[in-house]
Amino acid sequence: MQFRDLHRQYEAMKAEMDEALLGSARSGAYIMGPQVAELEQQLAAYVGVKHCITCANGTDALWLAMRALGLQPGDAVFVPDFTFFSTAEAAAILDLRPVFVDVDPDTYNMDVADLERKWQQTWESGLTPAAVVAVDLFGRPANYNAIVDFCNKKHIPLIEDGAQGFGGSIGGRKACSFGHISTTSFFPAKPLGCYGDGGALFTDDDQYADLLRSLRVHGKGSDKYNNIRLGLNSRLDTIQAAVLQVKLRHFDDELRAVNHVAKRYTELLRGKVHVPEIPDGIVSSWAQYTIQVENRDELQARLKTNGIPSMVYYPRTMSRQTAFAHLGQEPCPVADRLSQTVLSLPMHPYMTDEEIETVASLI
Repeated sequence: MQFRDLHRQYEAMKAEMDEALLGSARSGAYIMGPQVAELEQQLAAYVGVKHCITCANGTDALWLAMRALGLQPGDAVFVPDFTFFSTAEAAAILDLRPVFVDVDPDTYNMDVADLERKWQQTWESGLTPAAVVAVDLFGRPANYNAIVDFCNKKHIPLIEDGAQGFGGSIGGRKACSFGHISTTSFFPAKPLGCYGDGGALFTDDDQYADLLRSLRVHGKGSDKYNNIRLGLNSRLDTIQAAVLQVKLRHFDDELRAVNHVAKRYTELLRGKVHVPEIPDGIVSSWAQYTIQVENRDELQARLKTNGIPSMVYYPRTMSRQTAFAHLGQEPCPVADRLSQTVLSLPMHPYMTDEEIETVASLI
């Protein structure tokens, strides 16, 4: 059994995918070919925003968003303590100061009550609170009703890190549409993944969009040999855009399929372990199906013995990362507990009911 079966996905799309790959090879336009602009239009329409700007990966997308927003060295940026390293790494690379916020024990996403507390502490310490980076962890959008209200009240921008959330929604509004700038990743195992690295940014703001298009190509001006600012070499390859165009055509079908898998897991496991619950009006894209158990090591070993892969996302919180030890921030208690109890199970659109039942029976 595969944790996320990309082989089955390829077989399901083989004819379309082979033609897209060969078409890219035949075109000779390997960097920023026409498929890139086409994909950006398709992604913007899917999310429901004016602009999509693709880039080389999800980490670059975060860096580009922070640059475009004009955040200054030393500014404080609020990020969840329970997330992948790049969310805080992108801030630190720009000499911003990550401030780690605890998360909700059921949704795994940023706890707005703790955000309020950390804001006050940061302000009183003399740092300048400059932005919030909310993460759509494991596919479920963060609590944007409350987070957007908070950012509006404090007059600071919101970055939505939708690396795991693309395809999710709240009340019909799609993930990657909630931030002043939103980002995502097309890493192969993500809900919408390419055949390498890739990323994108989304915004309704024309000025941010123009700036992001400059920043992703060395800060270019009206032509690529007139560089008016410092940027990155962060373009999406044509071949990756072609792959994503094929996958996007099938994405809604896959989204329905992963929600069936999640529903079946929950039916079989509820009452035996702590399962993720998704309330009415919210759709998760199920980047991961993550349970909480006290005997994680024992259970993971049992699954492995029976040929079932599982993963721990994440065994170490941001505040406990060696790279951030110099910040001297206190660990967040909920995030700490989750790091000791979470276990992610095989999850992808091509799982059969028999496979789901096999995993559940072992648990």
